[in-house]
Amino acid sequence: MAAMKLPQSPRLYHGRPTIVPFTASTMLFPKPPSQPLSNFSFANLPGFLTRALALFSPGVLVCSNSSLRRAQGNQSRTKSASVQPLTEELTEDQSKDSLVSGDSIRQRFLDFYASRGHKILPSASLVPDDPTVLLTIAGMLPFKPIFLGKIPRQVPRATTAQRCIRTNDVENVGRTARHHTFFEMLGNFSFGDYFKKEAIQWSWELSTMEFGLPPERLWISVYEDDDEAFEIWHNEVGVPVERIKRMGEDDNFWMSGPTGPCGPCSEIYYDFHPERGNADVDLGDDTRFIEFYNLVFMEFNKKDDGTLEPLKQKNIDTGLGLERMARILQKLPNNYETDLIYPIIEKASEMANISYALADEQTKLKLKVVGDHLRAIVYLISDGVLPSNIGRGYVVRRLIRRVVRAGRTLGIKGEVRNNLEGAILPILAEKVIELSTHIDSDVKIKAPLILEELKKEELHFVQTLERGEALLEKMLADALSNAQKSGTVPCLSGKETFLLYDTFGFPVELTTEIAEEHGLTVDMNGFELEMENQRRLSRAAHNVVKLAVNDGTNLTENINETEFVGYDTLSTRAVVESLMVDGSPVLQVSEGNDVEVLLNRTPFYAESGGQIGDHGFLYVNGGENQQTAVMEIKDVQKSLGDIFVHKGTVREGILEVGREVEAAVDAKLRQRAKVHHTATHLLQAALKKLIGQEISQAGSLVAFDRLRFDFNYGHAVTNTQLEEIERLINGWIEAATFLETKVMPLKDAKEAGAIAMFGEKYGEQVRVVEVPGVSMELCGGTHVRNTSEIRVFKIISEQGIASGVRRIEAVAGEAFIEYINARESQMKNLCSMLKVKAEEVTTRVEKLLEELRVSRNEVANLRTKAAVHKALMIANKAFEVGSSLKIKVLVEYVDDVDADLLKVAAEHLIDTLQDPAAVILGTCPDEGKVSLVAAFSPAVVNLGIKAGKFIGPVAKLCGGGGGGRPNFAQAGGRKPENLPSALERAREDIVSILTEKAS
Repeated sequence: MAAMKLPQSPRLYHGRPTIVPFTASTMLFPKPPSQPLSNFSFANLPGFLTRALALFSPGVLVCSNSSLRRAQGNQSRTKSASVQPLTEELTEDQSKDSLVSGDSIRQRFLDFYASRGHKILPSASLVPDDPTVLLTIAGMLPFKPIFLGKIPRQVPRATTAQRCIRTNDVENVGRTARHHTFFEMLGNFSFGDYFKKEAIQWSWELSTMEFGLPPERLWISVYEDDDEAFEIWHNEVGVPVERIKRMGEDDNFWMSGPTGPCGPCSEIYYDFHPERGNADVDLGDDTRFIEFYNLVFMEFNKKDDGTLEPLKQKNIDTGLGLERMARILQKLPNNYETDLIYPIIEKASEMANISYALADEQTKLKLKVVGDHLRAIVYLISDGVLPSNIGRGYVVRRLIRRVVRAGRTLGIKGEVRNNLEGAILPILAEKVIELSTHIDSDVKIKAPLILEELKKEELHFVQTLERGEALLEKMLADALSNAQKSGTVPCLSGKETFLLYDTFGFPVELTTEIAEEHGLTVDMNGFELEMENQRRLSRAAHNVVKLAVNDGTNLTENINETEFVGYDTLSTRAVVESLMVDGSPVLQVSEGNDVEVLLNRTPFYAESGGQIGDHGFLYVNGGENQQTAVMEIKDVQKSLGDIFVHKGTVREGILEVGREVEAAVDAKLRQRAKVHHTATHLLQAALKKLIGQEISQAGSLVAFDRLRFDFNYGHAVTNTQLEEIERLINGWIEAATFLETKVMPLKDAKEAGAIAMFGEKYGEQVRVVEVPGVSMELCGGTHVRNTSEIRVFKIISEQGIASGVRRIEAVAGEAFIEYINARESQMKNLCSMLKVKAEEVTTRVEKLLEELRVSRNEVANLRTKAAVHKALMIANKAFEVGSSLKIKVLVEYVDDVDADLLKVAAEHLIDTLQDPAAVILGTCPDEGKVSLVAAFSPAVVNLGIKAGKFIGPVAKLCGGGGGGRPNFAQAGGRKPENLPSALERAREDIVSILTEKAS
């Protein structure tokens, strides 16, 4: 290897100082050089802090404004219980130690384990396959099926940099030095290969030799009964006994759940303050220690009775927090100021026109929230999670709202440029996207979609926020009024405060501040109770990876993966390897019973990639080609990796395990699926070409009778655009282009421009389906050989199905013929019913609609006149209340009118009785329904009597509620039997109130 030399000047990219890489090799730098490189200066380079530099550990040298930021920050930071600044000694070390970039740490970790026989695997999506968790919360989650023995291992050892999301401790973000919603977990894994000794030795070698951490600053925790791990750390690694802590089950015994794989774990801690000594050390002291590496020794299976049995295959699962290691190596007081997050904070500070280094702790807290949450938001949207009110979508929506709140309180102003309409998130997200190169290269490809979604969601939330302000104003007024009536101290309830916080995005400190301005307090105990309830639900939903070893026989021990031959043939000889009825294995199934069949090979396509499973038959032949059994296949699903489960019904005879069968796919239905699947690829290509390259798939269905394509787009597709899409696709069909199918490495496929299917997981080798010159996608589905087989393509609908998601349904090939025939049959029926020709149907329908409109208006007018007549009939029942002011009061039941006509009657009575007057009417428009109305004239309202508040208690007596304006209000109920007593109560109340007010 050629000798490495220090560059004579730092390289500059994009107009800003960046990282100068050095080879990470302990051979080049076995120990720190004795002479500092004090003669090298950046004094003449703008934006750099002049300082002496020394190579402390192999890595990369960071030369940027962050040096000046840290120097200023050490002057202005104040200590807190949760985030403790570094000691003077560590601060002084900053001026001479080289710093290591987050990207370099990630790559050095992967390279370290790759050199020790581990396969580097890409990060899985933040949307996991596992239905027991909402998001990918741990580095081991993608390997869960291997740990369970459900699928065979592909490699004995692996290493990954896994993107993760956790939101159960979202309130701690920015308040501590280490809590994040988005983080990267660097991991090395052994699937029945090496175990404790190698895992411990390599973790120490990585920490002390590769990353150059001083051994005397590292502390170890082990499970209290794990003598083996203790001995390895002490006798083989050489860690002193006083720096190895035995800890209990709560801290150092990992369990996936009440039952399942489990085992002791061991952790490595970094000591920021070794000068405090070794006496009475608490590794949970965040002001002194940070745990950065966790080693899980998965060696037991916990049974239902609580006993532990050894696993047949012992595994290693480790996790090193990238952000934590970056904090240690970059000598910073918290994870947020590392080069992984700080550039986002820096951008937010610039937009807010404030200095992070000189800011107070509350301002820094908000900036940290912005920096942390934006990373989570961008990567979630990139992985297909769009804001919504349920599931993963709610996680994104909540994080977005927290960032918008923080940004508004920081005074960040949006811009009108590029149609941002004042939104701030797209500008900040651009920095996250810029930093994404080595984390997930797809983020930059999806940048237009991410930025558009952020703009739309932010602008919508700002409107919600404004509605929340109006609600808060009402809550404060009600609280003051109630306190005055009861003679208590005015207080905003914890439930109301939480509603403002959770639904409308109001920070509790903002609500408290506004309440104090109005002379109110806030029930913080009630608020904390609501918060704890939400945290409990969040932890239950988001923060447990459930593993369980199957009871009984593990299928994967007896059943190999199914060999799929369906790309090349529609029929094959196969052997029945297993039969299952209601989930239980059986040896044979007789005629008329539903069954699930596992074969050693199959031509049947199993549902995946949006394409439904094939239909067809299994035939069992006896002698002389006599069929002894027939099974109809109605669905095929994948289970436990690539085991195909054929679901259907035995139509004839008896199906037995071990028998040879002829598996035959329904060729006509397969052709329909092929036509629709290729047409789906053409549809996506047409959308990208005519609507925009930012179009991305959000879901699909490839069925025998139609295709459905969901895509991310914020606007309705116009009829003109839909017609253009149809013309373009039919042109490609007419061109009779042969498709090309290749299998290649995933990396090569992406570099060639292949589009990945939404929600699909890919291995190292992928199948690429290309329509030359039109589309190229990663796809395991079945396709036509030539586009001419599609014959014709027709869009039958386009609609919005969620915020920012559109859906197109279409038909092609034989399904198009069926669709046209059905429409023609419907048209013939219409022509027969209307007694017109097909070309006259539209005119005839328009005429009928106009006649219907006129008739409905006439009926409405008649009903209104009838309601007015009823009002006149009861007007003489009004009576007067009050002495100084004579007020006419009418409280009556009106029959045979609906809520709208009751409103008409009340308004007419108010006009007839003249001011001052109060009218309360009730009716039962339908079975089980009550309608009420209250109408007060101006003079009554001036007395302080409001119709909206009056009608509510009356409606409650009828099992309902309602409200409205001071002069007019409507309400409803579900208990008609209570209406007479409710009206009597209304009469008593209105008389009592008016007598008091008008005397």
